[in-house]
Amino acid sequence: SVFSFLFLPPSTAKVGKTSLIMSLVSEEFPDVVPYRAEEITIPADVTPERVPTHIVDYSGIFRPRVPLILVGNKSDLVEHSSMETILPIMNQYSEIETCVECSAKNLKNISELFYYAQKAVLHPTGPLYCPEKKDMKPLCIKALTRIFKVSDLDNDGILNDNELNLFQRTCFNTPLAPQALEDVKNVVRKNINDGVCDNGLTLKGFLFLHTLFIQRGRHETTWTVLRRFGYDDDLELHQDYLFPPLKIPPDCTTELNHNAYLFLQSVFDKHDKDRDCALSPEELRDLFDVFPYMPWGPDVNNTVCTNDQGWITYQGYLSQWTLTTYLDVQRCLEYLGYLGYSIIAEQESQAAGITVTRDKKIDLQKKQTQRSVFRCNVFGDIGSGKSGFLQAFLGRNLMEHRSYYAISTTYVYGQEKYLLLHEVFPDFDYLSDADLACDVVCLIYDVSNPHSFEYCAKVFKQYFMDSKVPCMMISAKSDLPEIKQMYGCSPLDFCRKHKMPPPQSFTCNTAAVPSKDIYTKLTTMAMHPHVSQADLKSSTFWLRASVGATVFAVLGFAMYRVLVKPR
Repeated sequence: SVFSFLFLPPSTAKVGKTSLIMSLVSEEFPDVVPYRAEEITIPADVTPERVPTHIVDYSGIFRPRVPLILVGNKSDLVEHSSMETILPIMNQYSEIETCVECSAKNLKNISELFYYAQKAVLHPTGPLYCPEKKDMKPLCIKALTRIFKVSDLDNDGILNDNELNLFQRTCFNTPLAPQALEDVKNVVRKNINDGVCDNGLTLKGFLFLHTLFIQRGRHETTWTVLRRFGYDDDLELHQDYLFPPLKIPPDCTTELNHNAYLFLQSVFDKHDKDRDCALSPEELRDLFDVFPYMPWGPDVNNTVCTNDQGWITYQGYLSQWTLTTYLDVQRCLEYLGYLGYSIIAEQESQAAGITVTRDKKIDLQKKQTQRSVFRCNVFGDIGSGKSGFLQAFLGRNLMEHRSYYAISTTYVYGQEKYLLLHEVFPDFDYLSDADLACDVVCLIYDVSNPHSFEYCAKVFKQYFMDSKVPCMMISAKSDLPEIKQMYGCSPLDFCRKHKMPPPQSFTCNTAAVPSKDIYTKLTTMAMHPHVSQADLKSSTFWLRASVGATVFAVLGFAMYRVLVKPR
């Protein structure tokens, strides 16, 4: 509940403040007025704003940092209005919301007085408007600009009739009649240039309307819009709006659900102006213009798929959102809040776009999983080829890229899954729980370095030999001459001894795009940790898992092109 605390400080004694309270409560002028009225609470159901109101009879003199109402009481004792005298005082102090003359004896404007007081608390003018400049304040303009951009679903800089009706229904639970819509646009046309374009409302026109509402004393309209889009009394996005509650039990992960992906696809489509299925730096800045800061840095381009120009592709864009949701779901909720997910998707909060997966132990017991995102931690000594392995997953060969994460899609049994590769820093003595928590382990050694395999063997024996996490050995840089590893047994014998699949040859030193087969195998192992080692060694098993991967990848891209071609 929202409570309005109203303090009534007099400039001198006996100005009638206690009489005002008594007249409000009893609806008649009291014959005997006490020295001070007791504190009272007016129930929400009898107030216009539907909020409980707490009234305190206060006798000090102070200038609080709360809205003030300047009240001229005992108007029954004078024949003329004092408003001309009072208005300059009101203009001098910005915390004074309004002035009203009343009479406790004649019950004149008593109810109105307390209504204005409620309104001053719930819908203050101060944060919105500067009387001296006769314009909205910068923070208000910034907030309304974000609201306009979120509501501009096709990103053409104009709110058309459909967008205006969605906005109206979102904020006020009712659409505008066609004539009312035209009346609004006509008001804008008559007052400013460029407020209406192609029969739609521009940002300039949108801001003008709210300035007009405030100037005409209808600032509750602007406050309703601001609060519906998540703003608090200081015109900052409320923490409860950005970070709705989301319970995540242990051993569970977080993923975007179907509705969230649809929303994010629409956001991509909205900003991919040239329809090249990638976001140029300008398009990306435009997309994040509704954020208070730029959330994606240059490292993102080395973490997800990009086109030949280094721009984030449609697949890379969705992959980065998937990565954020998996690693830092609170950050994802915040980002979805900036984009207005709950409003545009008509959901209670951003949490409605998140799926919390079931405990991994249940997946193991049932020998199946419903998850779509799988984490592979990549271990290897310095110079073993870990970074090249991550970048090859994104379709890059030997290039100067560096990121400790890489994420993209793979196809297993015809199902699209996300594989998240995480390069673990090779400090054997400081492996954290986060370094060890994953769905599959990738151990990489350099075939041309005789001491490279030893690190992989140590990591496996100390951390994964007795765990249920499946492991795969990768013999990297296979384009170079293979040198015998200085270890007690060969990598192949080591894998046989510990019932692992044989080492998988890999190189990213190729003229063509590196093969994704090995990543499909890792995803398959992550999805089916219960599969026996005999099956993992079977070529038939891998063939069944990877069938259709290329077809589905091409089909998915083609379907996106078909879907976004018409606006």
